[in-house]
Amino acid sequence: MKMVLATSNPGKLDEFRALIGHGRHELTTQGELGVEDAEETGITFTENALIKARHASRHTGLPAIADDSGLEVDFLGGRPGIFSSRYAGDHATDQENIDQLLQELQGVPMHRRTARFRCVVVLVTQHDQRDPVVCHGVWEGKIAVAQSGENGFGYDPVFIAGGLGCTSATLAPEIKNTVSHRAHALARLKAYLDHGTPLTESPE
Repeated sequence: MKMVLATSNPGKLDEFRALIGHGRHELTTQGELGVEDAEETGITFTENALIKARHASRHTGLPAIADDSGLEVDFLGGRPGIFSSRYAGDHATDQENIDQLLQELQGVPMHRRTARFRCVVVLVTQHDQRDPVVCHGVWEGKIAVAQSGENGFGYDPVFIAGGLGCTSATLAPEIKNTVSHRAHALARLKAYLDHGTPLTESPE
């Protein structure tokens, strides 16, 4: 099956290929097919993922996969949430977003710095499909008081992975790809693509 991934990021394509598997699932990006990014106007991760998947499918005629993910910090009432990539402004860098987060959590004790990464992956076979496949993944942890590690991107340098005691940015990619929120969501999607069986989902 040939499918389009609703992104122009070749790194994300590599990650999806590694987690879904090669062979019968042929993936390309919407960027390679000349499709621009969709405007994310949803108020949840699921809504934004659906917007992106339908947009990619509409413009290519192919089944489309899209994801939306972000960081939820309990002390901040779930922020930054769907605004994770632009927490410090519309064109903020990863470092500016991290700085904003650490500033807001300054002085907050570790036991109150609980957080999670959340990911929603959506598959539509047609842009107007009424019952898309929706797969959820959650990665629990805490926010560190200082950055650590050089791997990953986004908030990885300050996200202490639950049960591992280190930041996500210190994990080797092959380890992260077995425990992350995106890995959990894509494992569910892979099960669907391989077997077509209903999936047990966690709530958003």
